[in-house]
Amino acid sequence: MTIIRIPNYDTPAMYVCICHAVTDKDIRKAVDGGACSLFDVQNELPVGSCCGRCADTAEAVVDEHLSTRRREYAMRLVPEAAT
Repeated sequence: MTIIRIPNYDTPAMYVCICHAVTDKDIRKAVDGGACSLFDVQNELPVGSCCGRCADTAEAVVDEHLSTRRREYAMRLVPEAAT
C-alpha cells in the first residue's frame, strides 16, 4: 500500500511577504507547481521584490517544502524506509 500525502492547504497561512501579501501556502503551491528555488518562486510571485526583508524566510519555506517532498518521494520508492 502506498500512502500519498496531499499538502494540507486548510491550515492557517503565515504571511511571509507583508508588502505583497504572499503566504507560506502561496510559496508551497509554487513549489508544488514546479518551482525549485527562490528564484523560480520569484518568477511566479512578487515575494522579496519590495523591501527584501522576507527573502530569507521565503527561501527557508522553499527549502523546507522541497526537502519534505523529496523525503516523501523517497519513501514511496522504498516503502521499508518509512517503518
